Amino acid sequence: MENKLKLSGFNNLTKSLSFNIYDVCYAKSEREQRDYIAYIDEQYNSERLTKILLHVTEMIGAHVLNISKQDYDPQGASVTFLIAEETFLRECREVGGAKADLHGETMVAHLDKSHVTVHTYPEYHPDTSLATFRVDIDVATCGEITPLSTLDYLIGSFDSDIITMDYRVRGFTRDVSGKKLFLDHKITSIQDYINDETLKKYDAIDINVYQSNIFHTKMMLKEICLQNYLFNTDVYELPPKTRLEISSSLRQEMIEIFSGSNIY
Repeated sequence: MENKLKLSGFNNLTKSLSFNIYDVCYAKSEREQRDYIAYIDEQYNSERLTKILLHVTEMIGAHVLNISKQDYDPQGASVTFLIAEETFLRECREVGGAKADLHGETMVAHLDKSHVTVHTYPEYHPDTSLATFRVDIDVATCGEITPLSTLDYLIGSFDSDIITMDYRVRGFTRDVSGKKLFLDHKITSIQDYINDETLKKYDAIDINVYQSNIFHTKMMLKEICLQNYLFNTDVYELPPKTRLEISSSLRQEMIEIFSGSNIY
């Protein structure tokens, strides 16, 4: 850490990561579609999502101040964490003494931009036999901590067919000489923070605006194993032509989500 930046006062940079995944499934009958939604609601309820976010918070070295969670009817869940940077809490203790109140109005006001949230969106259309499950995770931090180190864990926590990620750094901080710093870590692509073995499984593209510290990456799974996409159906029960039709339908759905446009 000898190359650690020496700053004048607190690090004022805010870093935001928006992480979105899509899981696609083939559920032919109306019952299978309802069962798929019920399965997703059970697997990714607010309790499990809370555990995932707790681990994310631990990975970035932050401290949880408050948790709000909710399951929805007919489906979906959301969880929000209010977090603080551990080094900032330590500074507050040193300034305020051992009995410093870390839950006062000033602390809460300061931390309103540091949070972790997750929302789920299961959906299906009865005419297509396709169901999708979307997860939106947003991590907003201020100071030294950055959420980029959590990407491999987040990708592995969900069945990620399509992934979109946005990362941006806002504001500036100053070094000890007074020079403005608009970025306090090196980054050329979000892909730099994803394991190579994970990247090999996906097609990925970047759209980056370096002068504005905006980074965008989209990823789509290269190969699909049909059995993994059939809900309550064995692939060997289907004739070859039906398997091909389902595979084509799944691939088209993934391409449309990845490209953000309908294919006719």
